[in-house]
Amino acid sequence: MADPYFDLIMNEDLANNEYPKDLEAVQASDGHKCLMAQVMTKELWEKLKDHKTASAGWTLARAINTGTCYPSSFVGCHAGDLESYTDYKELFYPVIEMYHKGYKTDGSMKHVTDMDVEKITTGLGDTTQAKIISTRIRTARNLKMFPLNPGGTKETRLEIADLMEKVFATLEGDLAGKFYRHTSMTPGETQNLVDWHFLFRGKDKMQAASGYHADWPHGRGIFVSADEKFLLWINEGDHIRIISMEQGGDVKSVFSRLSRGVAAIEAGLKAVTGRDDVYMHDEILGKIACCPSNLGTCMRGSVHILVPKLIAKIGFDEIDKIARGMNCQARGSSGEHSEVIDRIDISNWRRLGFPEYLLVQDMIKCANTLAEMEDECC
Repeated sequence: MADPYFDLIMNEDLANNEYPKDLEAVQASDGHKCLMAQVMTKELWEKLKDHKTASAGWTLARAINTGTCYPSSFVGCHAGDLESYTDYKELFYPVIEMYHKGYKTDGSMKHVTDMDVEKITTGLGDTTQAKIISTRIRTARNLKMFPLNPGGTKETRLEIADLMEKVFATLEGDLAGKFYRHTSMTPGETQNLVDWHFLFRGKDKMQAASGYHADWPHGRGIFVSADEKFLLWINEGDHIRIISMEQGGDVKSVFSRLSRGVAAIEAGLKAVTGRDDVYMHDEILGKIACCPSNLGTCMRGSVHILVPKLIAKIGFDEIDKIARGMNCQARGSSGEHSEVIDRIDISNWRRLGFPEYLLVQDMIKCANTLAEMEDECC
């Protein structure tokens, strides 16, 4: 029996290549927020329903399955390969512009990658530093040699894991570490990774509906540096998720490590494969990700900051409103929708159209503002 937390289960109408009645019902309802449902029409369906992309054979039915099965999904659509974004641009481009507000996909704007830590001109104030518990910045990359994971297979995931194991052997210094495969790690290793909050374990219905978790746990793994400050997730969603983290508020150190790690991984991939270009990239969309929400930098930087008096005085929703006014967002420290007691997670909201260093600067400015407001609370 199929497990909705891991297995790809298609909407019945989509499985029969028919416009889904469930989607029609959502579109007829008031107040739904799914971007795919706002863009998708029967006319567009009829135009593109029989098309398949060249790399992954990705179809429109596969692209919209998540939002059809789970209309609470804010984005509601996923790509199966690089061509998905151009072959189905009549769906994806409006969704991208709605999510990444202000960005235009008509060619008038180009995305620029810049991870130069020296360009960060704003630092954390002393009072902010004292309130930050931890800092974490992650980014994602997908390899040009393979389809995106929703359009991939067990074999492509295993090939990616094998390739990355060779790349990990090229890492040196503080970036060097150990690669743990989900299929071969010992119970003790598994428990350690759980205790350290490093291990990803799938079990997400929306991601499963996109095909993220297909053939679980084959081809999945996690790389951890010796000092446990540099991590990579392999085939969790995108091909590789690169993570830099540490306790405290040395944001520039965390970003610098991430920048060095991204460069070292790219150099290792080029050395192992003999290719000059290894990452999926588009001059308009930036670095390519499975979900349109992550396009551009594919980066999320966050700090956990203690602001108990501010939470008590104005509440979480008001703090989030302030953060969004500064191009950031607030979450509970255990993730979205988690309980808020004395600390919050502040992260950049923007992804596409802005360089990485500027998004880190957004986060720093927001953290400084909230720390000052905390100090002003009586």
